[in-house]
Amino acid sequence: MSDSPGASYTRDDLTTPTRSKERAAWDEEAVHAILDAGYLCHLGFVRDGAPVVLPTLYARVGRVLYVHGSTGSRPLRGAGDEQGLPVCVTVTHLDGLVLAKSAFHHSVNYRSVVAHGTAHQVTDPEELRLALDAIVDQVVPGRSADCRPGNAKEIAATAVIRLELDRVSAKTRTGGVNDEEEDLALPYWAGVVPVAPAYGAPVASPHTAVGLPAYLGEAEC
Repeated sequence: MSDSPGASYTRDDLTTPTRSKERAAWDEEAVHAILDAGYLCHLGFVRDGAPVVLPTLYARVGRVLYVHGSTGSRPLRGAGDEQGLPVCVTVTHLDGLVLAKSAFHHSVNYRSVVAHGTAHQVTDPEELRLALDAIVDQVVPGRSADCRPGNAKEIAATAVIRLELDRVSAKTRTGGVNDEEEDLALPYWAGVVPVAPAYGAPVASPHTAVGLPAYLGEAEC
């Protein structure tokens, strides 16, 4: 089941925030839109009894999240075991700095997704190539068809783990300042500073003899 109109993920204690529950959402459309808008995630797991969080690339294909790694990573090799690797994956977009009259009410506007589950290493060669292409295209749409595919040595050095999206939720904060009534007359500036990613002009490699690909121009990179 994926991208079905009106479909929602399961809501339970793990996927329900303890604070600001009104900002949470479990519908596929909201969750997938946040995931599809980014490509950098933070992968959390336990290694030798200690929590570890790693930044890495990902891609969503239906209700599956593919997360990029290295076969040299000992904890990610654990995802190759039959029992898999319990993980938590988070994706966050910062949309604005919310500056209030009081320090307490300063905040940020954001969109985020948190996914819990057991990840398994992708070992099927066909699925692995699909996942790697999806990860490349998540960063720059259309790029996987415009570069040399990985060879056997490169594929062998690359790990991809697969997380079925099941226990997942989105959380967002939008809007302006929530000042206290008694603070409104204070002589301090209050408002929202919008935040958005910015891409500079592409700088070609000295070994590049072709023009700028259309997909880069369209993305205004």
